[in-house]
Amino acid sequence: MTAIISAVVSAAFVAFINKAVRMSGSNLADALVEEQALADAVTEDSLGSEIDIDDVSGAEFVLETNSPVLQVAGSSKDYTQDEMQNISVYEKCNEAVVNITTQVMGYNWFYEPVVTSSGSGSGSIIDKRGYVVTNVHVIENASTINISLADGTSYEGRVVGQDKECDIAVLKFDPPENVELKTISFGDSTSLKVGQKVIAIGNPFALERTMTTGIISGLGRPIQESDNVIIRDMIQTDAAINPGNSGGPLLDSQGRMIGINTIIYSASGSSSGVGFAIPASTARRVVNDLMKYGKVNRGVMQLSLIQNTARIASYAGYGVSTGMIVSRVARGSEAEKAGIRGGTKAVQYGRWNTTTIYLGGDVITKINGIAVAKLADYYSALEDKKPGDTVTVTVWRDGKYVEVKVVLEAYSDGASSSTGKSI
Repeated sequence: MTAIISAVVSAAFVAFINKAVRMSGSNLADALVEEQALADAVTEDSLGSEIDIDDVSGAEFVLETNSPVLQVAGSSKDYTQDEMQNISVYEKCNEAVVNITTQVMGYNWFYEPVVTSSGSGSGSIIDKRGYVVTNVHVIENASTINISLADGTSYEGRVVGQDKECDIAVLKFDPPENVELKTISFGDSTSLKVGQKVIAIGNPFALERTMTTGIISGLGRPIQESDNVIIRDMIQTDAAINPGNSGGPLLDSQGRMIGINTIIYSASGSSSGVGFAIPASTARRVVNDLMKYGKVNRGVMQLSLIQNTARIASYAGYGVSTGMIVSRVARGSEAEKAGIRGGTKAVQYGRWNTTTIYLGGDVITKINGIAVAKLADYYSALEDKKPGDTVTVTVWRDGKYVEVKVVLEAYSDGASSSTGKSI
């Protein structure tokens, strides 16, 4: 179930963005370039050894993969070099792409359990033990999750962990002991170039393991997926992505997963729009935490926040009408030690369930130079931060901007809560 966002393909959209060969068939074997230097470059590590999910950060969780390195295919009388590379990537990776179907249960008028909705999406097997990475919105609120493999077998899946801020979920199913699953390895998304060829494999409209090709159309796109979620550094591609592609891999020409297909912006609701994928650099970090802790271990500030608006700013006498108002600061927290100020004037709002907020405190406008106009910006600015990291917080205080250094803490109840209300 892909999140399809209808948007007018116009200036409004632009303003919103702003920002090995392992060939299984013998008919292909003869087509490899002779005297290919890369033919001997397939190392033992690339052919099934245990590979650290995040060598750069020194993460401890180890994935068990069997993803071979693809050589550069040559041309033949039947296929061009580009066609052969496409074929090679598909033959290497398609069996590691799964079809995920879900059912959401509810109750009818007689309080009997019934299926209220169902959906489908894609995922990638990243570990031989049955770990699958996909999008949160593919399995959100699901009562049952079914994972179908290329050979037609199906298994019940369970959620290992999910992270709504990046729309990434890790599932687990239990294959029989005599079955060796095909896997897809994470690639390096930090060295991608606009114009680079990419390949998407997924299950659009329930058409299993469909392959499309395209190029990288843009990098570093900040995309707002929901009210409180902005995913930064998204990969923009013109490869066709349709409902059912969500959670599937975006691959480079060597069959390495450089992104997770997530969103398409389209005026018509078809693949004629622009597709976006979560970069592998983000996915590796998030997946690693999900598999170790069941959640992402992010650093937070122990604050209660309120969305600033022109109405609140006028009422409270603020000189800015955007940003996040600090209502309260947790006692003894690192934010309090750093000097972040909460409000002192209690105000109640709401006709039925009144809530008390405190005005007059700091208004957060930037974090590490990233503009914070709303709650989604605030979460986005802290998305890749760990407990113990220090961030520079720019606040509006007493008619001027002030910078405060804050050490982030581990999440606990009450951390970075917000009402998002206005009065």
